Formats: sequence, C-alpha cells, structure tokens
Amino acid sequence: MMNTPAMNHFSAPLAVALELHQTGHMAEAESGYRAILEERPDHVDALHYLGVLLHQRGDNEDAAKLLDRALGLAPNASACWSNRGLVAAALGDLPHAVACYERALAIDPAFSNARNNLGTALQQQGRFDESIEQHKTLLARDPDFIDSRLNLGSTLASAKRYDEALAVYRETLARDPSNFHAHFGEGNALRELKRFEEAVASLQRALALRPDHFEANVNLGTTLGLFGKFVEAETQYRRALTLRDDPQIHVCVGAAISSQGRFEGEEPHYRRALELAPDHADAQHNLALLELRRGNFKEGWALHEVRWRSSKYKAIQIPGVPEWRGEPLQGRTLLVVGEQGHGDMMQFARYMPVLAQMGATVDMRVPENIVELIQSVPGVHRAFAHGPTDHYDFWTPSMSVPHRLAEHVSGVLAETPYMSVSAERIGSWPARVTKLAGTRRKIGIVWAGSPTFGNDQFRSMPFAAWSPFAEVANAEWFSLQKGSAREQLSNSECALKPHDLTDDIHDFADTAALIEQLDLVITVDTSVAHLAGALGKPVWVLLPANYDWRWMLDRDDSPWYPHARLFKQTMLGDWTEPVARAKAALMAG
Repeated sequence: MMNTPAMNHFSAPLAVALELHQTGHMAEAESGYRAILEERPDHVDALHYLGVLLHQRGDNEDAAKLLDRALGLAPNASACWSNRGLVAAALGDLPHAVACYERALAIDPAFSNARNNLGTALQQQGRFDESIEQHKTLLARDPDFIDSRLNLGSTLASAKRYDEALAVYRETLARDPSNFHAHFGEGNALRELKRFEEAVASLQRALALRPDHFEANVNLGTTLGLFGKFVEAETQYRRALTLRDDPQIHVCVGAAISSQGRFEGEEPHYRRALELAPDHADAQHNLALLELRRGNFKEGWALHEVRWRSSKYKAIQIPGVPEWRGEPLQGRTLLVVGEQGHGDMMQFARYMPVLAQMGATVDMRVPENIVELIQSVPGVHRAFAHGPTDHYDFWTPSMSVPHRLAEHVSGVLAETPYMSVSAERIGSWPARVTKLAGTRRKIGIVWAGSPTFGNDQFRSMPFAAWSPFAEVANAEWFSLQKGSAREQLSNSECALKPHDLTDDIHDFADTAALIEQLDLVITVDTSVAHLAGALGKPVWVLLPANYDWRWMLDRDDSPWYPHARLFKQTMLGDWTEPVARAKAALMAG
C-alpha cells in the first residue's frame, strides 16, 4: 500500500501538483514536481512525491533514486521509508524492502501501512511466522484494517495452515460481507481442505462480485475438476479464456475434455498452448499421453521426455551418475529407477531383457514391496529398494527406456509372462484355493485402487456394483482387495460373496502367489491389472470412460498384455454396462 505523508502545510505549487497527482492527472503532476525541483533540488516532499509517482508508473529505478535523495535529506521521514520499501519490493530486492519497512516502524511504531507492507514482504520471502506476527500485531491495534486481515489469511494459506486461513477470511467477511478477496481466499482455503462444495459456493460468490476476474474463474474451474465436475470445469476454463488467451488455461480445457473421456477433443487446446508458448511442458506432456493413447509410440515417447518439466512430476536425481541417453551399453552398469506407481514399474520392467541383451548389467531400484517380483524379471541383475547408487555408469527412469530403445523395439514389447513368483511364495496357496473352489472357475477381483490417485473417484468401483456377478454359475470368487476399500466386504449389501484370504497377503509377491492359482483376474485399473498381465494370467480390466492412456483408443484388448480384455464405460461414473458385458462374457465362456 502506497503511503502519503501527512504535512502541516504545502507551498502553493506543491499543493497544486499533489492535487493533480491524487486526482490521476499524472503527467501534469509530474511537471509540477519537476518545476519545484528545478528551483529547489533539495525539496524533500517534491522528491518524495515524484518518486511515488514514478513507482506508480512502473519506473522503479528512477523512483528509488529520488526516494534515496529524499531520505538523505530527511532520514526520519517514516512514510518515505515505507514507500522506499515498496519500490525495493517492486525491484525484487525483498531484504532491502524489509529493512525499509523496519526503519519506518522504528520511527513510528503505529504506522499501520508500513507494518502491513512488512508482513507482505516477509510472506514473499517465505518467512511466514514473522509475517503472521506482524499482521496480528497490527490487527490487535486496528481490527478493521481489512488489507492486513486479508494478507494474514494469504500468509496462513501460504504456510498451509488452511483452517486458520479460513477463519481469518470468514472474520473478514463478517466485517465486510462484499469483499471479493475474502470470498476468493475463503474458496481457495476450502478447496485445499477438500471441502469442494463449499469452495465452489465461495468462489461463485466471489465471481458474482467480479465476474471478469481471471484467477477466480480459473480457480473455480480447478475446484470443479477436483470435485469431479468436469463439464462444469470446462465451461469455467472456457470463460477464463475469453478474458485471457492463456496457454496454461488451454491445457486446463484440454485436460477437462480428456477427463470426460472425449479424447479427440483435447488436442486443439494443447496445440494452441504451444503456439502461445512453444516450450510449455504441461501442453507437451498431455500431448504425449494423447499420442501414446493413439498408438503413436515413437512420437509419444519422445514428447513424454518433457514430463520432468511439467507440473505433475518431481524430477528424479541420481547425483554423480550420468543419465543414459542411448549410449552403447556393452560392459556398462545401468541403474533403472522405477517411477510413478507400482503398476507403472511392473509394466515397464518388460524392457529389462532388451537392455541386458545390449550388454548392460541392469539393476532396478523400486519400492520394497515389489523388489522380489522385479528380481524375477529376466535381465534384471539386482532389484533393490535402498542402498548406494553412485557406482553406476549410467542411470535412467524406467519410463524413458522405450524412448531410448525406439530404434531397437518398434511399438510395444508384448512378450508375457516376464515376471514370476517363487515356489517358496507359492507355498500352501494351491491347496487352500482348491479346497475352497474345487473344480469351479477361480476368479480374483479388485474393485478399488489407492484413494490418493487423482482419478480414483472414477477408476474405483463401489463393491456393491459387483452384485450381478453373483449370477455367474460354476465360479468361485476370491478378493485380492487391500487397503481401506476392503472394509466394503463386510459393510456392503453386494450379492457377490468372495473369499477373503488377504490377511495372508503382505506384499505384491504374496498377491502374485494367489493370482497364480486363479483362472482369471477381474480388476479396476490398478497395479493388480499389471501384475496379472506381467504374470501372463488372463485379466479383465473394468475401466472408466476417462480411462488412462495405456489402455488405448477404440480397443477392447491390450497391446501390452495379450491375455487382457477391456470393458470400458460409455458414460462416466456408470458401471452398469461394463459389468453387464463382463458378466455376459463370463457366462458365455
């Protein structure tokens, strides 16, 4: 906030210039200030006000020079120190801005604007606790200082203290019910607290006050998307595009279209984003997934290499080891680092034999609960979860391997099985399963994946949706479900009553041992689909309408897993049809 020093009197020319300045006649005001300074180069107030004017115009370097001259002549001018802090902040020198505000407050501890500005500068430096303290000090003395209250809410949100931020925004609204920024901040805090319906209502109230606010339109679209309201999110993002032709929002529109399962409608928005920003990583990444979905693997894998620059991924680092970019591997050691989810790591372990055939000693770093299975993959010298990684010739992320092998492997490497489970793990599973199933068809099921997965509300099923399978004759069902969704077995009214032996499943190797005793696995899109596929087991995958790229466009089979069948929704959220088709296929087979 800009500060205007109080003055007991003005000379007539200064009073005229100041009046012009305050009424927005900036050119005339500047002429007035400069005329004064021609006659009195040491006129503190003219130097100060002209510096303020130049700052308001964006000429901060010249503003700094004028304010520094004024402060050299009047070192106890608290308002000038505070304004010098604003100029320093505009120039990106936040430490100097903080020093200026602190100097202003040392002169006048009751200077509210300076304390508010100090809190803002501290927030911008990530010094959240200090920022919060400044705003609370100010508000204890002046509870109706709305800007400081809003800045306190913003700082609390930056510190991820969303409950406290929400309380501050609501206190602001109690004092100023029509404050756009308070409604906006309240909506954003509610979104972070995953209170999506309330967040939508807050952001809608903000937009009722300022319909053309770009960020509020965008944030409402994002909140609707997180809430699974993709059609409404698309509408909101398109509204934002009428306000600003922004590359990131074109990506958001494309993603909202894809999230509805309208895959061929997303590309124009990624192309437009790349016209506006040719290196836009999110647009390139989403376009990569679209190309992979289409089966254009060479183009897709090349584009997929930008994923580390996109907003969705955190780059992997192996200090001191060069990343493999296709160099000869004969006699070299190569560390392959598993990335993304367990299913992704299992899926791309299929390329390890090719790397070994090229002469590499291949180790793979993966989570502990799949180490044993990855160790079983031909070509893997050693799988491990922990230990030193600095002694390799090269390293590579697992999902970069198909791009580096594009000249050696065309399309998809589809040989299965490429994973196995040891006799020790098999143990007593055959006898236990046979005792329960006899000669009946043995089918394992999974109805839910990890609830932290972004699309989990659509890729996972309620267990009750499996009721129609109870009508399939001569079948015995086995639950492979782990995690919190397992509770649905006892709480659901589902007609299907599978055996639940998962108390004895402690990692994926145990799951694999049970799968090996089954005739078929039916699962939603989770890691068990990849595990069954890698084991060469028949697997049927029930997929939402906005299914993942790897299940490909317009296919009910999978190039990744020759023994897989896909049952895709035609309407997002409606499992009736894919379940009915899978049930009919079971009864026919």
